Amino acid sequence: MAGEVVVDALPYIDQGYDDPGVREAALAMVEEECRRYRPTKNYLENAGPELSTAFETPSLQREMERVQQRLPMEPLSMKRYELPPPPAGRLGELTAWSEAVDNSHAQLSHQAIRVLNLELQLQYGTEAWRSYLNTLQSLVQRSQNVHNSLRKQIANVNWERKRSQTASGARLRALRRRWAQLVSDNYRLERAIMQLETQLQKAKGEAPAYDGEPADLEAVKDLPDKLNSETEKEVQKKIEDMFAD
Repeated sequence: MAGEVVVDALPYIDQGYDDPGVREAALAMVEEECRRYRPTKNYLENAGPELSTAFETPSLQREMERVQQRLPMEPLSMKRYELPPPPAGRLGELTAWSEAVDNSHAQLSHQAIRVLNLELQLQYGTEAWRSYLNTLQSLVQRSQNVHNSLRKQIANVNWERKRSQTASGARLRALRRRWAQLVSDNYRLERAIMQLETQLQKAKGEAPAYDGEPADLEAVKDLPDKLNSETEKEVQKKIEDMFAD
């Protein structure tokens, strides 16, 4: 089946990850994979243009260009707060003095507005800041709720994976014990068949008697005792140890 994923690892029940040399072997496999499949192209070439300039204002762009050109920062201009008189060559002109007076009016209006803003800040700034903090707190609480919900979903997924793997592990261990038992039974059957063939050959006179056993079919009755010999017990134990948990 195309796209089918075969899971061959159950980390909740698999053993041996902490054995000596396992971590080193895994890291060696990762290094070998990285060496053979080193990227040779730009994986972001199809991602489109960067969005880093989407929020840049003209002032910020000019500042970034100044930093790139390593130019010094312009000093703070104080001309907006100055009240210069007319130039020396225009001291006798009425229009020059009118422009100076207009400038002084503009400066006074600007200072009056600043004073008004300070008074409004003193009167309403506390409540405005408190309202802002309440809004910010609600946003933080909402984000925490989303975060807790995601963590709960992750925990549920992990618990479900552990439950599924634990159940699968119990079934795999039962199947492993059953398989070992079947292998042991097959071995015992093969031994019994070999002994039956030997006994039949001896009964027919095709093979000489040995170990003082009679050359007839009565020896077949002794097969259950022969199946419990020390050699067969050792082989069966090896099979059970091989597939033990």
